[in-house]
Amino acid sequence: MNTTRPLAIRKRRSSQCGFTLVELMISILIGLFLVGGLLTLTSAMKRTSGSQTGLSNLQENERMAMTLMTDVIQSAGYYPNPTVSSAATALPVTGVFTFGGQSVYGTGAFNAASPFDSITVRYRTGGTAANDNTINCTGNTSAAATTYVNVFSWDPTTGDLLCSLNGATAVHIASGLTQLQIYYGVQTNVTTTATSIDGYLDAAAVTAGSYWGNVISVKVYLTFTNPLYRTTAGTVVAGQPATIQFIRVINIMNKAGVNT
Repeated sequence: MNTTRPLAIRKRRSSQCGFTLVELMISILIGLFLVGGLLTLTSAMKRTSGSQTGLSNLQENERMAMTLMTDVIQSAGYYPNPTVSSAATALPVTGVFTFGGQSVYGTGAFNAASPFDSITVRYRTGGTAANDNTINCTGNTSAAATTYVNVFSWDPTTGDLLCSLNGATAVHIASGLTQLQIYYGVQTNVTTTATSIDGYLDAAAVTAGSYWGNVISVKVYLTFTNPLYRTTAGTVVAGQPATIQFIRVINIMNKAGVNT
């Protein structure tokens, strides 16, 4: 008897052969490695994007805060027309300002239990034929004669830098702050005519020494949360501090004398 199977039957059975269990397991393992690598890459890209966004927000908040505070503080004591009025008449005694011409006042003490520093700055603007473009802490100007009283403060609950203009509800300036510290460059030696600073004092020391009329410059410390301190997974990034501090010394224009 001829036991040779027809060629067509042998080809059909050969085409029906599949993968073995070992081959399937190897394929699944390779797929898991590929998926794991893709998830790791995606997670790393997400962390990098989050860090870049955090740094961008930090730079924007720092720039906004320092620019507004600088523009306002350096204008302290300004009034448009010194030929028809004096500092005492343009900026009379009112509120926290205890003598005519006083343009800066602050609160806060170094090493205090709750150092919620604030600074109050006033000046006059407008009242001339053209707008003198002196801005307030909201970024606005006025062509009409106006006295601006700007109060910068920090809200520890939200971490916001705030500014209240002329007693109005405080508005948001910047976010992400963990502390606001302000020191005042004071000339305590009043016997000299030179415009020189003897040292930087906190607001409590300036009040105790009655030096508000002798403030020449203001040193501002803005401390922000570091967006790189922790990753999205909550692990500490090596070498990154919890906060980043920015410092700027701002001269009061009508007190600093000639600058080159």
